[in-house]
Amino acid sequence: MLHKSRGARLKVLTWHVHGNYLYYLTQAPHDFYIVTKPGNPPGYAGRVGALPWGDNVHEVSYDEVRNGDFDVVLYQHRSNYEQDRLAILSEAQLQLPQVYIEHDPPQEHPTDTKHWMQDPNGLLVHVTHFNRLMWDSGVTPTRVIEHGVLVPEGVQYDGQLERGITVINHLRQRGRRLGADVFEHARARVPLDLIGMDAESAGGIGEVANPDVAAFCSRYRFFFNPIRYTSLGLAIVEAMTIGMPIIGLATTELATVIDNGYNGYVSADPDALVDVMQMLLQNPDQARKLGDGARQTAVERFGIQRFANDWDDLLCHVTH
Repeated sequence: MLHKSRGARLKVLTWHVHGNYLYYLTQAPHDFYIVTKPGNPPGYAGRVGALPWGDNVHEVSYDEVRNGDFDVVLYQHRSNYEQDRLAILSEAQLQLPQVYIEHDPPQEHPTDTKHWMQDPNGLLVHVTHFNRLMWDSGVTPTRVIEHGVLVPEGVQYDGQLERGITVINHLRQRGRRLGADVFEHARARVPLDLIGMDAESAGGIGEVANPDVAAFCSRYRFFFNPIRYTSLGLAIVEAMTIGMPIIGLATTELATVIDNGYNGYVSADPDALVDVMQMLLQNPDQARKLGDGARQTAVERFGIQRFANDWDDLLCHVTH
């Protein structure tokens, strides 16, 4: 963990929904108790995988949650809030401060979807300003805490491989929203590799362990994000942190992060993106210049200390 809390050390009950996000969240100076089920099924995994979990991350069995002593409940998925909340929390735990991290923009309708957490005494935390703008949060108070990331020490952009890299899980299955067609359009014109869960089914390389993604990507000339509509991917922020230029669609929060000609290039025109990628393959010095800008943006906007401080402030606020 990064620093001492401004207040008492808190016990936070939460779920393992997005592994990398949970790892970064646990850099805050509190104890996190992760709901688990036998066999670690999706949504109920504990201290699993290759991430270097800290000593402040604990597991609590689904059946034992109601016997636990916690200070705040931090939901991260609709099923946590609508099902687990009522099934596993005691009456006393239901009276604890309730916080919901919304990781995505609305998918049913981009502007007219009301969030399922409707509680004037709760708090809905969005991970981007775009997400908060698009959700109808109703009576629930909201806050935005932008991403913060850590990458392994010593990992820096190299860019010698004259190819681009895309990092998306289950791209073929998730289709147009995640830009499967945009990726194919670009790959027909530019050498591109794909990593992530089930990447093989889309002609990609496959999954790379979370702690190894930054080093794996560092060899590539640029990072390409073909996603039409989702949150700001942590893989993008991690790539920026190591000094990698970002090319992507000018949609969602990415349009506020990338400044064309400074840290990458964004456009709603896939052909324009192809032109830029082809240029960067021919011009490694320009790619490195854009990567330097990306690193500077990451330092200024997505530092892990700021992220941990924001979460410390929020958790101390809701419990006092």
